[in-house]
Amino acid sequence: MGYTIAQKIIKAHLLSGDMTVGSEVGLKIDQTLTQDATGTMAYLEFEAIGVPRVKTEKSVAYIDHNTLQTGFENADDHRYIQSVCNKHGIYFSRPGNGICHQVHLERFGKPGKTLIGSDSHTPTGGGIGMLAIGAGGLDVAVAMGGGAYYIQMPKMVRINLSGKLQPWVSAKDIILEVLRIMSVKGGVGKIIEYGGEGVKTLTVPERATITNMGAELGATTSVFPSDEITKSFMAAQGREEDWVALAADDDAVYDEVININLSELVPMAACPHSPDNIKTIEEIGPQPIDQVCIGSCTNSSYLDLMRVAAILKGKTVNPKVSLAIAPGSKQVYNMLARNGALADIIEAGARILECACGPCIGMGQSPNSKGISLRTFNRNFEGRSGTRDGQIYLVSPETAAASALTGVFTDPRTLGDAVNIPLPEKFEYNDNMVIAPVAEEDMDSVEVLRGPNIKPYPATAPLQDSIDVPCSLKVGDNITTDHIMPAGAKILPLRSNIPAISEHCFTVCDKDFPARAKQLGSSIIVGGINYGQGSSREHAALAPLYLGIKAVVVKSFARIHRANLINAGILPLTFVNAEDYDAISEGDELALPDIRKSIADGKEEFLLINKTTGKEIPVQCELSGRTRDIILAGGLLDYTKNHG
Repeated sequence: MGYTIAQKIIKAHLLSGDMTVGSEVGLKIDQTLTQDATGTMAYLEFEAIGVPRVKTEKSVAYIDHNTLQTGFENADDHRYIQSVCNKHGIYFSRPGNGICHQVHLERFGKPGKTLIGSDSHTPTGGGIGMLAIGAGGLDVAVAMGGGAYYIQMPKMVRINLSGKLQPWVSAKDIILEVLRIMSVKGGVGKIIEYGGEGVKTLTVPERATITNMGAELGATTSVFPSDEITKSFMAAQGREEDWVALAADDDAVYDEVININLSELVPMAACPHSPDNIKTIEEIGPQPIDQVCIGSCTNSSYLDLMRVAAILKGKTVNPKVSLAIAPGSKQVYNMLARNGALADIIEAGARILECACGPCIGMGQSPNSKGISLRTFNRNFEGRSGTRDGQIYLVSPETAAASALTGVFTDPRTLGDAVNIPLPEKFEYNDNMVIAPVAEEDMDSVEVLRGPNIKPYPATAPLQDSIDVPCSLKVGDNITTDHIMPAGAKILPLRSNIPAISEHCFTVCDKDFPARAKQLGSSIIVGGINYGQGSSREHAALAPLYLGIKAVVVKSFARIHRANLINAGILPLTFVNAEDYDAISEGDELALPDIRKSIADGKEEFLLINKTTGKEIPVQCELSGRTRDIILAGGLLDYTKNHG
């Protein structure tokens, strides 16, 4: 039996475990990336581990999220990250150099290598044939220190692409179709591989758009073959020596196969408030819009913005629409400036933003109240834009640009003949905004600079013998990390200050939760299906840890958030019977008697006692030997210190 692409990479990097679906495997990690919203905490954790220099082939810190400096906090975090990088052997991508996933794809990613990043959209690297996985910051810190990265061996899903996209239909429409088919929870525990003749019609930037939004499926990662198209892209970046061919074996076996005919796809949109709420632009009809934002790690490539420039050239943005555009990298920005496309965009009336995540992470450009905003981004969770009642639609750059001109939802196929934008034979690259660290022998001369907003990792403690606490919060299905730990310009600067940021924990759902949790001292949270979907932000576990959360009991978890809860020493429990969710109310007294002994003995199923009603509720917690020890120790940081 042959191997899939992902299985080949996993096999080549396997440090422990076997490749049986569902069993834990430990992987050697070649590269890591962080961004500034998660990076400060990741580097505090790396320092706490005590390893003097990173042991990966390449680790890069990017400044792309918290670039709006309305106070000292973000600037202090950037200064801290830069000094840590300089001392400990990490490359530092300065603010203005671009979005981590876009820059990493252009300048550092290598087919066949493993990459983990403290950002859920790290799977963008799958567009060039990497096994690229989003992870919590503590997992990234351990990997930088030379430790293995552990996942449960995923199932393999093959998506066969046939045919060729019609004019004005784009890669964004492909991944929206996949989301329509699979849903936001359909990829949990799976790796998505793309194959078939249709793959050969897609450029690397188009492939990266698709793998980027694989995160919205809940998938472990997504990956394309590394072929001649990949080779051409890397050669154009001056990195042909980093290319290797990589493809699935002809007799590889997949757990699931999905067939998509590209020729049949039409322009689509993800409607509020979920990336899998898919309708065609034709179905939505000519509904008036208020705002258009083009950019993000999903759709800010040279190819995307050249198509946008061609649509806008010689025209003017509708007076009722605010259009903002953010290039994904300095490379893209420079090339647009030099070839005249940037002038076409400016002339049309677009507002040009810096090369950063910006509106995608709620950092500026919030729409008007009840405003309809078309965005080329990857998430449209309620309130994520910064406007609580904003109506956010996810669309392709072509649909976005066409609609900005008309002022209503517009199918770009109405524009006439499609523009043909070839990728350049040579990209204009200049890595002058990437700072290399000092040599190892000089590291002792580097001072790490810490501002007053930078606070230490929250206090942890070994798992107690029994847990007997109230339920402080009950929430429903598809709770996202934006619900648990909101983003946005007001809150993101607090990412290095857990006590301060915890004041915003779950306030999207219940504004009184932080105060109630602190008053209770210790408590349990109850949730529904796909709890913790979305971002890799470990703050969605660290803030509850600080607020005394001992366990989270849900119908099902999203992968990264469950791992982050374990890393924080919080018990991730699931109902054996989903209907028992209805047997708990906020305020009920809940008990897990002798829980430490049960976990230590390897039990995976035990009783949660609702002392208020007297009901005994079976719950389960599937842990490997390693994750069991992490929970017993009180979290991954304590476990790592204890195990060298």
